[in-house]
Amino acid sequence: MIPTVEWKDGVVRLLDQSKLPGRVDILDCHDYFTVADAIRELRVRGAPAIGVTAAMGVALGAQAVQCSDHREFRAAVLKICDHLATTRPTAVNLFWAIERMKRVFDKNRDCSIEDIQTHLVNEAIAIQQEDIAMCRNIGQHGAQLIQDGQTILTHCNAGALATAGYGTALGVVRAAWESGKNIHVLADETRPVLQGARLTVWELMQDGIPVTLITDNMAGSFMRQGKIQVCVVGADRIAANGDVANKIGTYSIAVLAKVHGIPFYVAAPSSTIDIATPTGDSIPIEERNRAEVLSVYGSECIAPDDVKVLNPAFDITPAEYVTGIITERGVFTPKEIAGEFSSGR
Repeated sequence: MIPTVEWKDGVVRLLDQSKLPGRVDILDCHDYFTVADAIRELRVRGAPAIGVTAAMGVALGAQAVQCSDHREFRAAVLKICDHLATTRPTAVNLFWAIERMKRVFDKNRDCSIEDIQTHLVNEAIAIQQEDIAMCRNIGQHGAQLIQDGQTILTHCNAGALATAGYGTALGVVRAAWESGKNIHVLADETRPVLQGARLTVWELMQDGIPVTLITDNMAGSFMRQGKIQVCVVGADRIAANGDVANKIGTYSIAVLAKVHGIPFYVAAPSSTIDIATPTGDSIPIEERNRAEVLSVYGSECIAPDDVKVLNPAFDITPAEYVTGIITERGVFTPKEIAGEFSSGR
């Protein structure tokens, strides 16, 4: 896999996911404004990948600040952080990564400006490498929940493309496949932006993992026929009580899985767990452009142009529908999350 995001020769290099699967384009970001636009425009997406990209955006912006006064430098870096924080409201990894970069700045505030700039770059790269390691651990823990011969339903894209590498939900799939288990994936197309059809299917096919594409409204029928044995999805934010914010349509799958007695797992690193948010009701839900609903990925308008449109990017799955949350530390029930992760990340 081409790296989703990396620090390369002093720029932030992104795999432009808005062009997949038709084209594999690389976007080199030479300033933090371009990084912010890439996050906002879904050129990079997925909570962990957004966090890594934001951290690199802070580092990139800091390199361009030219001043000799520490207070002026700090003010400029905080302005960069604030700009990046406006890009997308739901994925908590964005804010987690920005706050971590601020802490590194403050920890090294007595250093020279050049040294602080270096520390910020090193921290961003460390966040990237840690994310890959966390995803591999998530995969190892989650693979133990997958049985040989099972068909796994996943929604949206929580793979290498949504992280710094390997993936969360697809990390579980990858680890199960690498262990020799004969598995099959059903991937929801994930309207309206089609991350399942464009990204998950492409990613699994690149790895030679058996995958079949279905529309979002087919999941219940296949569950009823016994053709799905387990569901594994990612998350953009997990509240202290175990409620999960994930791509719109996740809640429907969780309810259907509950009715049919199918385990429903959420795979996410600890950076996605937001203990400061008590329940899912407190998670801000991003409302995106109506044009995403009015067309099918750039096609001609499929509805009257003046129709009212709602386009929430995420929904909330209550903890009662979640069988377990797979993290780099192990698998926990939603009720165990607050106690396990309250001491810090």
